[in-house]
Amino acid sequence: MLMQAVKRRTDSTETQNAQGILEEKENAVDVVTQTDLDLEAYIKNAIQEKYPKHAFIGEETYAKGASRDYLIGDDMTWCVDPLDGTVNYVHLFPMFCVSIAFMVEGRPIIGVINAPFLNQSFTACKGKGAWLNGTQKLPLIRNPIPPMPANAPSGCVFSCEWGKDRRDIPDGNLHRKIESFLNMAAEIGGRSGKGGMVHGVRSLGSATLDLAYTAMGSFDM
Repeated sequence: MLMQAVKRRTDSTETQNAQGILEEKENAVDVVTQTDLDLEAYIKNAIQEKYPKHAFIGEETYAKGASRDYLIGDDMTWCVDPLDGTVNYVHLFPMFCVSIAFMVEGRPIIGVINAPFLNQSFTACKGKGAWLNGTQKLPLIRNPIPPMPANAPSGCVFSCEWGKDRRDIPDGNLHRKIESFLNMAAEIGGRSGKGGMVHGVRSLGSATLDLAYTAMGSFDM
C-alpha cells in the first residue's frame, strides 16, 4: 500500500502539492500526509477485524488527541507508526517505513518494521531473536558478535536525529543536539576533552530505522 502511494505520486502529472503533504502538526518539519492516515486506518481495520478485543494505538490518531497520557496498559495492545520518516517519504528519500509492535502487559512481544523502498523487513519476537527479511539472523556478524570498541565512542558509527524542535534558543533542543554532535565528531582531546572521534555520524531521518540498523550491527549507538 505504501509503495502504491509512491507510484501514484511518481506517475502523477499534478504539480500542486506534489509532495503529498496534508498538514503541518507542530511546525514545517513535523508533517502528516494522507498516506499516513490511510495506512493507519488500513492497519487498524485489519487488526480490529481479527482481534476485536485488542487495544490499538496509532501515531497519527494519538497525535490528534487532546490527552498525552501514556496509553499502553496491561491489555494486549498494538502500537503502530504507519509511516515513520514522513519527511523522507515526502522527498522520496527511501528511508521510510511502517512500524508495528504487539504489547502484552506493557512489554513488547513482537515487532515488525517494513521499509518497502529498500526491500527490507525487520522482525523480532521475544525469545526468538531478530531477523532481516525473515532469513538473516541479526546482527549480521554473529560468530562472535563483536564487542563495542575498547575506546568507544571512538571507532563507532553514531546515529542521531535532529528532531522537530528547531527553536533557536540558548540551551534549547537544537543547540544541545548540535553540541552533542560536535562532541561525538571532534578529535580525541578536542572540545575540552569531550571529543569522541566517532567513525561517522549518520542521520537517516527515521528513528525506527536507526534502531533497526543498530540491531543489524551497522550502527553502534
